[in-house]
Amino acid sequence: MDRKTRVGVVGLGAMGFGMAATLARAGFAVTGYDLSAGKAEAAAEAGFGFVSEPGELFASSERIVFSLPTAQDVAAMLEAHAATIGTQAEGRVILIDTSTSEPDVSRALARRLADAGHGFLDAPVSGGPAGAASGKLTMMIGGDEADLAEARAVVEALAAKILHVGPSGAGNVAKLVNNLLVAAHMLTTQEALKLAVGAGVEPESVLRVLNAATGRSAISEIHFPNWVMSGRFDSGFSMGLMRKDVRLAGAMADEFGVDLPLCGHVRDIWAASAERLADGQDFTRMGDYADDNERAKGNG
Repeated sequence: MDRKTRVGVVGLGAMGFGMAATLARAGFAVTGYDLSAGKAEAAAEAGFGFVSEPGELFASSERIVFSLPTAQDVAAMLEAHAATIGTQAEGRVILIDTSTSEPDVSRALARRLADAGHGFLDAPVSGGPAGAASGKLTMMIGGDEADLAEARAVVEALAAKILHVGPSGAGNVAKLVNNLLVAAHMLTTQEALKLAVGAGVEPESVLRVLNAATGRSAISEIHFPNWVMSGRFDSGFSMGLMRKDVRLAGAMADEFGVDLPLCGHVRDIWAASAERLADGQDFTRMGDYADDNERAKGNG
């Protein structure tokens, strides 16, 4: 296309704002929408437009990227603006939902949009705010191959790794499985380092061993050095979101009758954590391996 493809980004939180800025740098004509009108100035500084009412975005955008907290948020937004999608755009509109959603919701939205002549991809992402801001996300995609082909320029601007998992809902399944493992790795790494402390060995030394041996994971290699052991606890992913993803993964196991005894225990631990860690706190708080005595001494 000679002119710039018009891309709307719905939801300008830590992930959505980074994606909008990345798309603007890549040469797309980007318009963002967020409930917070205070994002307008930052959007202008990052090189993309902002609308305080989403109707214009839905009408004029040829590609629409969602970055909202829940599947229900995406469904409600589409329900409210279904009649206006693409009314001022050229050709089919492809909607790309980067939220971590329920597979059934994505399948239903894909069917509805297909009936209206549009495409829908469930495309949850991994890589955090840094990946969103740099265009180096990993994107796991469910949906029709033809829809992905039409949206590929936008997807390639956002993601360094693009994995087409299967039909609608498959991307959501993969993301929930991934985040269930992340939640489990956070707990097992925390307990392993707690054991090291209890046995009188420096946890930093043990972590170096883990990351040079077979016990390593992305959690031990990235999250613990950067956000747990540093005491920063600011990875950009909240307790509330991780608890939601673990709950959705557990619900999926229940729905399909899959017995997951170990992951069931992980689900219970994350659910119980709500008593001491608020939804708004960073999920890396679950990696705090210092016991109460260590904290009292200022060593935790």
